Amino acid sequence: MSSPASHSPAGPDPAGSGAAAEQPGYRYPRDAIVVGGGLAGLFAATALAQRGWSVRVHEQAADLRMFGAGIWLWENGLRSLEAIGVLDAAVYRGQRMSAWEIRDRRGRLLRRRETPPYDRLIVPPRADLYDALKSGAKEAGVEIVTNSQALRARPDGTVSFGDGSAAKASLVVAADGLRSRLRESLRLTKGHRDLGNGAIRLLIPRLPGEARDVAEEHWSGSRGLLYNPCSDDYVYLCMVCSQQDTEGRQLPVNKASWTASHPRLAPVIERIGSEGRWDNFETVEAVRWSAGRVAVVGDAAHGQPPWLGQAANLAFANCLALAEFVSGISDVGLALSAWERACRPVTDHTEHWTNAYGRVVGVWPAALEDVRSAAVSAFVRAPFVETMLNRAQRTNLRGLLSRPATRGLARGPSDPSSAA
Repeated sequence: MSSPASHSPAGPDPAGSGAAAEQPGYRYPRDAIVVGGGLAGLFAATALAQRGWSVRVHEQAADLRMFGAGIWLWENGLRSLEAIGVLDAAVYRGQRMSAWEIRDRRGRLLRRRETPPYDRLIVPPRADLYDALKSGAKEAGVEIVTNSQALRARPDGTVSFGDGSAAKASLVVAADGLRSRLRESLRLTKGHRDLGNGAIRLLIPRLPGEARDVAEEHWSGSRGLLYNPCSDDYVYLCMVCSQQDTEGRQLPVNKASWTASHPRLAPVIERIGSEGRWDNFETVEAVRWSAGRVAVVGDAAHGQPPWLGQAANLAFANCLALAEFVSGISDVGLALSAWERACRPVTDHTEHWTNAYGRVVGVWPAALEDVRSAAVSAFVRAPFVETMLNRAQRTNLRGLLSRPATRGLARGPSDPSSAA
């Protein structure tokens, strides 16, 4: 697979051929504390460890576990996963999508977004991605500590824990989610809003011969239903509605109510079992992405609703760049400032357009169904809109290594020496 151009930060060449390959001027030791064992935390930990860092992940839960629905992996996320050597394991069962379509209650096509080979969308079960990241972290030598709740951090790299202990590191990565305690303790929260809607996510069995490779987003009134095969065995459903829609957010899923909204999808809805999970849609904006030696990543820095499917992909791309910047600039504080300047414009752009897209397709009453259809069609046909909506997955990544990382990269689907 061809790789986009790598843009390494100014300074010494990042370590990649072994943990002992010291860089001129770098103040050792290079140790990192990562708070949060989710997708962003494990990715960041692995990318750092592959560049010679000693990394410990603190996860507050008793074990590393993830709810098993599906997840969209766009080109920027796929190339980031390839860069740390876990892509094959993450998508080995995933469905390669040929397009993403939006349709209204009558089945009329409002938008079709093609996904050619250079601009891929692959949808695996979320558990496969998480298992791949766990394995990658362990192979890279990351230490994982569970039942460890971090309460606050200081700019000097000190983290305080719920058991009364504290630890200090050269770098702290706060990957502790939308309600990040570390972000709050550093007063880095600019805004955190509940958007008034949310979704039930679940998997249903995929029937023999159900060979669709198109992500179908269906809208009826204020309810949206995303149909997305994610393996030979499963279809991923994301069922969106207002938080005030008591029948729409009911668990187990109220199949009669959803069938009334989407009668054309009755055979799909009928396959829903008792599983499922409801999550509110929220958005987070940080004043800055760092304070001293502490970096804030993933949902803690730029949580956003899933309208464009970019939250995890941006987290991976930004964490890859983070590892490169702090490994290539000897002063961690300066490295984090440079990292944010390089990565934040695309992230802020994507969050803005995610929310704009959500306002156009989101909560509409049934009486205005035709108005919504016209609005969506007009919105996506505007000459610049497709470019704006797709900027993140078409932006070159920072941090693609020009030589193998310390560990783990050999499992990637292409020769790491070919990455430029």
